[in-house]
Amino acid sequence: MKQSISHKPTLGYFRWAFIMTAFGLALGALLGWQSTGTISGMATIFFICAVLAVLEISLSFDNAIVNANKLNEMTPAWQHRFLTWGIIIAVFGMRIVFPLAIVAIAANIGPIDAVLLAARQPAEYARIMNEAHLPIAAFGGTFLLMVGLTYFFDHEKDVHWIVSLEKLMSRGATIKGIEIAFVLLLILTFASLLEGEESTTFVYSAIYGLVTFLVVEVIGALLDASQRAMSEAARGGLGAFIYLEVLDASFSFDGVIGAFALTQNLFIIAIGLGIGAMYVRSMTIMLVEKGTLTHYRYLEHGAFYAILILAIIMYVQTLFHIPEVVTGLGGAALIGVSLWSSIRHNKRKGKKTQAEAEAKAQAEARSPARERLKA
Repeated sequence: MKQSISHKPTLGYFRWAFIMTAFGLALGALLGWQSTGTISGMATIFFICAVLAVLEISLSFDNAIVNANKLNEMTPAWQHRFLTWGIIIAVFGMRIVFPLAIVAIAANIGPIDAVLLAARQPAEYARIMNEAHLPIAAFGGTFLLMVGLTYFFDHEKDVHWIVSLEKLMSRGATIKGIEIAFVLLLILTFASLLEGEESTTFVYSAIYGLVTFLVVEVIGALLDASQRAMSEAARGGLGAFIYLEVLDASFSFDGVIGAFALTQNLFIIAIGLGIGAMYVRSMTIMLVEKGTLTHYRYLEHGAFYAILILAIIMYVQTLFHIPEVVTGLGGAALIGVSLWSSIRHNKRKGKKTQAEAEAKAQAEARSPARERLKA
């Protein structure tokens, strides 16, 4: 679904993100004052909210690029639905309801009791969340692995950034199920490094992640196929919408769990990550409307490499802790390098086009001279 390129100023796309930042940081400062009654306590929570927002942005920039790529294929109506309903699900569903649901299931308590536990016993709440990290990492890591590998194992893919590797994967896509076989092999490898119940939990959670990806792909294909049978005006993108929501959830796992390294307060986490989610939404809209992915041809490649790195890190975190700053900076560095490569490609292409135009002009200028000599 192509649309005209917007000439809206870049900062204009972040207006609501700036508003959310001011509101969220003020709310965080108020929460700090009410909970501690001191200026230093208020400043500490204010700072934690700001750091969590930066953490979410650094971890989710590749998510914005992948979202923009998928949104380009959706109708304007479904784009709007994702950017409105999707942000509500992302902020309230994944940053508040999801952690509460994990604690409620793990502790075998009701949702109201889970809220009370988060408010009254944040340390116990954090402990339960940390204990649930292994199955969450296995599930989310597997889903993201499939997302990244499916992009590269595509025999129709003809634009390559790391040429030798990507050509090899593109040719390998002719072997049916090769990406699934690769993921299953990786699951067995990491499961062998764990012991006892942890190994079993990892395998089951990873398989659930794999099955979820396949089910979402099938549902998306069926829904979009049924919509293609409708009139052009009635077509939507429900399959793509579901895919993006599950993808957003997978990206959120790492940020939500990592946030507990900074604070055990669910409400501070919700504020900080909610601010970050608004910037991700703004970046997604900007990438779609400005046609950035079309202009910078390797930016999408960098995002999918970052997804693969994040997935591997989530697997490795089942063995030992990796600081969230490494995860965030690693993905940002890959995207930065892909952007730099895209700019270099555009410059080379521009010089080549200019040289061809000059050669053509010189040839046309010589032609009349030859005609006069013949005459």
